[in-house]
Amino acid sequence: MRLRNIPRAKSVLNECKEVVKNEADCCGRWRETFGNTNPIHIEIGMGKGQFLLTLASQKPEINYIGIERYSSVLLRAVEKLKEMKPPLSNIRLICMDACSVTEAFAPGEIDRIYLNFSDPWPKTRHAARRLTSKEYLARYHHILAKGGTIEFKTDNRLLFDFSVAEVEASLDFRLAGCTYDLHHDIEMNQGNIMTEYEEKFSSLGNPINKLIAIKN
Repeated sequence: MRLRNIPRAKSVLNECKEVVKNEADCCGRWRETFGNTNPIHIEIGMGKGQFLLTLASQKPEINYIGIERYSSVLLRAVEKLKEMKPPLSNIRLICMDACSVTEAFAPGEIDRIYLNFSDPWPKTRHAARRLTSKEYLARYHHILAKGGTIEFKTDNRLLFDFSVAEVEASLDFRLAGCTYDLHHDIEMNQGNIMTEYEEKFSSLGNPINKLIAIKN
């Protein structure tokens, strides 16, 4: 799908103090950036921000960082953030490609990673680009603390089956939770916050899949 370019996006992001412009300079220093020693959770591919902004408002004791590749999409998250009352102090946003996470975060600096409705990259030759591929799992292993978790949700069954297989084949992670119908799984759905895509797909009757992986 071709994204519509919004000319004002870059200027709005540049003016927003919550948008980090020098993420590599913050590597290993994110707790200094937040001014506290709270756990850090990141969402990779945050889209318009509904999921992460809701989390940040509900859990001020956690620091949240949202990563989005496209400035025109991140713009929507920034607009939502500006409207929130009271303002959030526990969130930062980065416009970058997910493949650069090891340049933005130091080993063991992150406690949890959220992946929600990621691009399925359906062609086999593009498998390494999937955010749950073994290539990306290696990146997550680098930045996650021991016992850190990955939470992944999707309505795409083929991508989910691929993701489960990648985790099960990994020596670095173990599968701690797995459901093929999240909204009817009482235990795993507890406290669930829906993304924009989750609301859309579940309203169409698509079951939502979720896995939780823990770093060994």
